[in-house]
Amino acid sequence: MSKPVTVDDLRRHAVARSLFTPTTLPQAIRRLGFVQADPIRAPARAQDLTLRLRVKDYRAGDLEQRYPRLRVDEDYLVNYGFLPREHLALMHPRGARRDWDAATRQRAAAVLDFVRERGEAGPREVQASFDHGRTRNAWGGSSNAVTHLLDGMHYRGLLRVARRVNGLRVYAPVCHVPDERSDAQKADALIDLVLAKYAPLPARSLGQLCSHLAYGAPHLRAEMRRAQQRARERLPQVELDGMRWFWPPGENPAAKRWQFDEQLRLLAPFDPIVWDRLRFEQLWGWAYRFEAYTPAPKRRMGYYALPLLWRGQVLGWGNLTVADGRLQAHLGYVAGRPPRESGYAAALDSELARLASFLDVSSPD
Repeated sequence: MSKPVTVDDLRRHAVARSLFTPTTLPQAIRRLGFVQADPIRAPARAQDLTLRLRVKDYRAGDLEQRYPRLRVDEDYLVNYGFLPREHLALMHPRGARRDWDAATRQRAAAVLDFVRERGEAGPREVQASFDHGRTRNAWGGSSNAVTHLLDGMHYRGLLRVARRVNGLRVYAPVCHVPDERSDAQKADALIDLVLAKYAPLPARSLGQLCSHLAYGAPHLRAEMRRAQQRARERLPQVELDGMRWFWPPGENPAAKRWQFDEQLRLLAPFDPIVWDRLRFEQLWGWAYRFEAYTPAPKRRMGYYALPLLWRGQVLGWGNLTVADGRLQAHLGYVAGRPPRESGYAAALDSELARLASFLDVSSPD
């Protein structure tokens, strides 16, 4: 008889399956399935902070520099990020929730012809030929109408991001080959994709991700509700303290293969280990919050606090800055003080040295 799954097993499973042995950049992205992107750099972007723990000898900016040569695309899944190109067929052709009017379709067709003729183009080049004025953006402010149109064309699968120059997208035309599977099969595959990244998952979190998948595949919204019910029936699961948990077929959270190591890690706020705040509280017993958009006087952890993981426990957080070419770390602890266990100071020093190398700056004094 197999060993019953416990919360301790789920914690080991959550950490060990995500922190696989560092590999190549393409293999790491393929294994993760999706890497969430964020523009804030404190001290590096979230996608770089996520990949540095899973790619051998990774340096900040490697993904952007190597992106044009990878079979990877910037696109929308549960949110915006990077994913292997083969997954795009599950979501394209993508129909937006709101149809364009005739005038917008005409403008998009003209811009698409322009990009096709040039091979690729950025917003400034398009703006120089098509001045569409300003428009209201999703945050209630005003933005360049050309930029807004290009975003819409990218979302609908008319354009892809070919590369970036100084952080700005350069677009190229694209023709997505649709997946021949049925809508039900595609919806199941999308759920399996996000589950493989974020497992083990509480039932409520699985439902949240299924809802978020309507962002990447709005045309599968109705099917996704049915797929969620199928997932609850077909996936391995356990109920602990009134909460049901799910994980991918073929994995056993109670297996001895899932073990913690001695390496200390400062995780990105959107790292798969800490992304699900409900799961975080269930596994580590305290509430981590991303406070970059919280007014400074109300912040408890800091602008861009990185959860601090050691020996399977998230003990606190760190805010990192670079001043005069040297990394600086400001740490906070759930217990109010650093752990007293032997090996902690050395593990912290090693992690800060790895971060300094990743950022190409000097280590803290």
